Amino acid sequence: MAPADPRDATGPRDAGATARAHRRSDIRTAVLTAVVTLGLMLALPPLDAADPDAGSAGAVWPALGGLAWNVLAAGVLAQSVVLLAARRAPRASMVVVAAIPVLVAALAPSSLFGLTALPVVVSVVLGTLRLPLPRLWPALVGTAVLVAAGSGTAWAALSGALRAGAAQGVPASAGQGVLQAVGAVGLPLVVALVVRSRRDVRAARDAEAAARSSEAAARTSEASAAVREHDARVDAAVSRERAAMARELHDIAAHHLSGIALMSAVIDRQIDTDPASAHEGVRQVREQSTAVLEDLRRLVGLLRDDAPAERAVETVAGIVDLVERARARTAVDLDVRAGDHPLAEGVGPLTQLAAYRTVQEALANVALHAPGASCTVVLDDRSPDALEIRVENGPATVPSQGTSPAGGNGIRGMRERADLVGARLQTGATATGGWVVTLVVDREARPASDATPAGPGVAE
Repeated sequence: MAPADPRDATGPRDAGATARAHRRSDIRTAVLTAVVTLGLMLALPPLDAADPDAGSAGAVWPALGGLAWNVLAAGVLAQSVVLLAARRAPRASMVVVAAIPVLVAALAPSSLFGLTALPVVVSVVLGTLRLPLPRLWPALVGTAVLVAAGSGTAWAALSGALRAGAAQGVPASAGQGVLQAVGAVGLPLVVALVVRSRRDVRAARDAEAAARSSEAAARTSEASAAVREHDARVDAAVSRERAAMARELHDIAAHHLSGIALMSAVIDRQIDTDPASAHEGVRQVREQSTAVLEDLRRLVGLLRDDAPAERAVETVAGIVDLVERARARTAVDLDVRAGDHPLAEGVGPLTQLAAYRTVQEALANVALHAPGASCTVVLDDRSPDALEIRVENGPATVPSQGTSPAGGNGIRGMRERADLVGARLQTGATATGGWVVTLVVDREARPASDATPAGPGVAE
């Protein structure tokens, strides 16, 4: 196939540089061929004359500057000039280089005529390296015929083979021409094909190596993508863990510290008027402080691998104790509506923790935003499919002690916990001016005592 245009694979500047490099290479090839051939024309006669064994059997060389010598030199120079086009038109240049010696043999044959085969050899090699054999063989056949014709004509003229008759002279001249064609076309063709095959093998190996390199790069890229994906998952997991820790810290701080702040305000008013109640308030502050320290210690224990938690994870059953502790600062009633199964049976531990934290946050909000208000915590565990928890309070009876500067994190934490376990959370104001928080969590498994669907007459 024809050589690819350099501009197909390179930019304009690279294509220009490649074209100039090819041009210089063609000029060097043509000049070297002309110099070598002319040098042999000048050197062979003296070398032959200096040979003591040649004697009278030596060839008759054309005189330097004579007609035969000048015609041969002009033919060789013409062949070298044609080689300049061997890259752009290898087949045409091959035929023209082989045709010029035919003209030289017809005008002035000489003993140096065999040197015209050197440019032919160069053109055959260049053409074979640049075109595949199926496209080149017509030109090769034409070149071989022309070389045989030129060589046979020159040999017949110099040896006088035709004087003995055409029947003897023509076969002898043709035989000499065929030998010259084999040496000038056949042997260079074989050598060039071997060189080309080795070059193709090397190119195939380079292509295979490039393909392997591309595959390795692709695998490296895939590995990098996998690493980036893993890092993204780790970052997302870290973010979720941070959010979980933030919820835990907020719930702990909001529940205990809000009570401490309220009791401190009450102690400030009672310390002069009612010292006994103030002392009781200080005791409750101490209890709340101890509780928050214990909760923080438990949270740190959960986060550390080398320190087991000192307390188990909170459950729905722990809401009873939570309400008892909350009564120290708020009037809270607990209404447990149990079914025919243990409390919160079929509710997973993570869901129970979310329920506990929701009640804890709701009670902290009551103490902070509705001081003096009555509050009711309802645990409705009668349904076999879900557990409903409701914390409802009335309007505040005394002025609020203020809110946290961060504001809004409590309800947001409740919603995040509910979404995490698939629960349904509803919050909002009541018709009496209070606030209600309702959490409904589904059971992961039906209670054993409710294996059969309950009828409409189930007792409450």
